[in-house]
Amino acid sequence: MEILIAGRGGQGILLLGHILGRAIAKHTNLYILGSEIYAAETRGGDSRVDLVVADREEDADFIKVMKADIAIFMHQLQLDAYKDLVRDGALVFIDKSNTTNIPQRNWKVYLEPYTDIAEKEIGNIRVANMVALGHLIKVTSIVPPEAVEDTIKEVVAREWVDVNIKAFRYYFSKS
Repeated sequence: MEILIAGRGGQGILLLGHILGRAIAKHTNLYILGSEIYAAETRGGDSRVDLVVADREEDADFIKVMKADIAIFMHQLQLDAYKDLVRDGALVFIDKSNTTNIPQRNWKVYLEPYTDIAEKEIGNIRVANMVALGHLIKVTSIVPPEAVEDTIKEVVAREWVDVNIKAFRYYFSKS
């Protein structure tokens, strides 16, 4: 399985990818390889994580997404830039807050306002990445939610743990 996560610098794309990859590696029997691409700017530049997940170690042999089975797009620019790296039939999570033009593709699209939810429901725009991650985990069950929460506690600075977990749990509180 190939997972593509893309957005702009400052949206927490690298953190999202790191938490997801680490949770999969620690809490499943799957093998995972990953790579990150990010612009030199702190905010606004291109930010992308590629994760390759396999049942057997020898099958996880390339660190770049060729055709993603799952994608998260947090910004229109990255959706436009990387849409051709997403296969037909893929699960695609798109931040409606930052996109206006969704390409007509044979994808299963989840169009949700992750950034608006983070700002209005959670109270902090900086955790939109965890809102998106929670939605992905709820839909795919690729790893147990508890594994993601444990990883958040391990990786995120102590003062940010509670708000990140609250954001991650947003979709789990919805029926």
